[in-house]
Amino acid sequence: ELSVAAALAAVLVALAIFAPAFFQPQPLLSLVTREAPTLVVACGMTLVIICRQIDISVGSQFSVCSVCAGLLAAMNWPLALVLPAAIACGALLGAVNGVLIAGLRLPSIVVTLAMMVTLRQGLNMVRQGEFVNLPDRVQWFGLRQADGQWALVLAALLLVVVLGQAMRHLAAGRFVYAIGSDAEAARLSGIRPQLGTFLVFVFMGALTGLAAAMNMVQSPQVQPLAGSGLELKVIAAVVVGGVAISGGRGNLWGAFTGLLLLACIAPALTHLHIEAYWEKAIQGAIILLAVVADSVRSRGENR
Repeated sequence: ELSVAAALAAVLVALAIFAPAFFQPQPLLSLVTREAPTLVVACGMTLVIICRQIDISVGSQFSVCSVCAGLLAAMNWPLALVLPAAIACGALLGAVNGVLIAGLRLPSIVVTLAMMVTLRQGLNMVRQGEFVNLPDRVQWFGLRQADGQWALVLAALLLVVVLGQAMRHLAAGRFVYAIGSDAEAARLSGIRPQLGTFLVFVFMGALTGLAAAMNMVQSPQVQPLAGSGLELKVIAAVVVGGVAISGGRGNLWGAFTGLLLLACIAPALTHLHIEAYWEKAIQGAIILLAVVADSVRSRGENR
């Protein structure tokens, strides 16, 4: 976490020197508001990876939940019902992953890859790229834009704080670490690893649904491909933040710092007049470097 914080500080210093416009209040608020849904998904991905699993279907789940929430809002459902409906939709998709992974004991990367492709292609077939137009009352929860932006940012930060404390102090949080460290030892100590894994995927889906609703209120339209590339960014943030890809180690604060680092890449490229397509390449390189660093560290600890 300290190395990521140092890298983030270096990026911010470079931006302060070469692109001071980055720190203007309104663009900065807009940036953190756009990243608030990603932070919510990263919270769920942190638990999944700590549990020694992976979920690369979150981008497709995000798109499906966004469209479903948008269609309900377009049908004049109140936001008080649209929000739990989006969460329930995500939880259902996560439960499907959980049943296949925990119940049938299939590899999570294979299951979630299949789910990613199935959901994405199914959504493309149903919507044909058509946007969902939202009523005016939906955008920013019917508040002024600045108030709505702060509401989203504070909600995401509150989730990080509450979930971070729960992972540290509640038995359920410690169970996730135990399952990721050694599932057999966890089973012998009275924990049910398969049930824990299933619930982690359900929770991952629920947070993805919540993030989709948070993203929906930021625009007058819902794009069917709103979650494209989300899985890469979230996994990169979590792994870069010190969460071991081998499971059992890491925390939400590291994932939060990792996401801040990645969030600065795109605007930094823009301000430095570098082509935007380098963003994905940089994210991929960061994942690779983080995994290599974790592998080297693990080998050193085992000697």
